[in-house]
Amino acid sequence: MVRSGGGTPRAQERERQPGPVAVNRSALHDFSIEDRFEAGMVLTGTEVKSLRGGRVSLREGFVRVTDGEAWLEGVHIPKYEHSTYDNHEPERRRKLLLHKNQIRELGQRSQAQGYTIVPLRLYFKDGRAKLEVALARGRRQFDKRQAISERDARREIARELRARG
Repeated sequence: MVRSGGGTPRAQERERQPGPVAVNRSALHDFSIEDRFEAGMVLTGTEVKSLRGGRVSLREGFVRVTDGEAWLEGVHIPKYEHSTYDNHEPERRRKLLLHKNQIRELGQRSQAQGYTIVPLRLYFKDGRAKLEVALARGRRQFDKRQAISERDARREIARELRARG
């Protein structure tokens, strides 16, 4: 009997997980995105299992660069429910894995007035947890309204084009 797709059933299951585990929609609304970076994360085993269950909140998260290292703070990964005494802290700081020049660039540009580093989405790539972080500038209230009206206008144009075609 020949198995299609190769690998163990668990590896096949990992490959089938499409899409992001979590998306920070409020960051896309509250900030205008300048640059995006893909970062790895230093996680414990129970954190990975909790992430695979789709349980994470990026809403209050931010990235801080200190001493040449990038740290993810304010992200809530709940405790893994099937774990015993060796569970993780849900709100702990997590180290991000980026190239040295990327960390330097993020650190320098985040020092500029009005810039911050926010997590956008968390996903698995080749079995490893990845975090898309962005260098962003905060939007004012009228900027948010303008972005919403532009998005609605684009939607309306697309709807009209679909109706004609």
